[in-house]
Amino acid sequence: MPNSGTSCPIIGIGGWAPNVGEERTTGAKKWLLSALKSGYRHIDTAYSYGTEKAVGEAIVESGIDREDVFVVSKLPPNHHGRVLESIQESLDNLGFKWLDMYLMHWPYAAAYEGEDPEPLHPDGAPKVVDHPTIGETWAAMEDALRRSKCEAIGVSNFSIKTLEEVMKNTRIKPAMNQVEMHPYLQQNDLLKFCKEHDIAVVAYAPSGTDLVRNDPVIVELAAKYSVTPTQIILAWHLSRNVVVIPKSTNEERQKENHNLPTLEEEDLQKINALDRGQRICNKGDENGLVYGMSYEQLGW
Repeated sequence: MPNSGTSCPIIGIGGWAPNVGEERTTGAKKWLLSALKSGYRHIDTAYSYGTEKAVGEAIVESGIDREDVFVVSKLPPNHHGRVLESIQESLDNLGFKWLDMYLMHWPYAAAYEGEDPEPLHPDGAPKVVDHPTIGETWAAMEDALRRSKCEAIGVSNFSIKTLEEVMKNTRIKPAMNQVEMHPYLQQNDLLKFCKEHDIAVVAYAPSGTDLVRNDPVIVELAAKYSVTPTQIILAWHLSRNVVVIPKSTNEERQKENHNLPTLEEEDLQKINALDRGQRICNKGDENGLVYGMSYEQLGW
């Protein structure tokens, strides 16, 4: 990644887990450890995922040196006014002295009310606040970088509009932008913009769930190459030089996702033709808002 001087494995394992039972603790540690044993050296987590402790424990139990695993975590919206405190909390959860990459999880700030991750107004609307601004939050993240809390800093869920906003008064460009991206949401303009500014693009929900995996074109290509639909989609991402972080708790699927075919150009074009600008994750609510922000505000 030119903007940071660091390198990131192009295939990682997603670290999100539902907040149910022990899914974020012993359950997450089990499949994260499986992924590490299957060859993964890139783990994506976040403060709000609740799996940071499981990530740290899995790396220790794997016997793999901390320096050999690229670990990403994220600043939640309600911590924009306490960046240094929040990254230290993430490091304490992980048991680390530093992060390889620290991302601003969303391009907006929410009210900080203790441990409530999503403070709401009485009418149920999220408490989005004007300060700190994106620029002020980014300046605090630059401070975290200077203090060696992380090796690089970046963003998540940013559009061209919000990237331009964060970069207009910055000394350090984002090294990474993690966004929803799959054949039904290819974000070609955003990908082009990021490449022009040397910002690595990471696709979350990269397979597009069953909706995309069951597309007839994807199913046909999977049969042609004798692989799974997910392997076809991940191979398409790699052809675009996009980093992928598929989440799988199954050891065999983890291995499959690390063993991808090389697609012929005509088949890549078939997948390119599937774009419909369709979001599957973080869609607008009945008011068209995503966590209290309109698509226009987010630049989507």
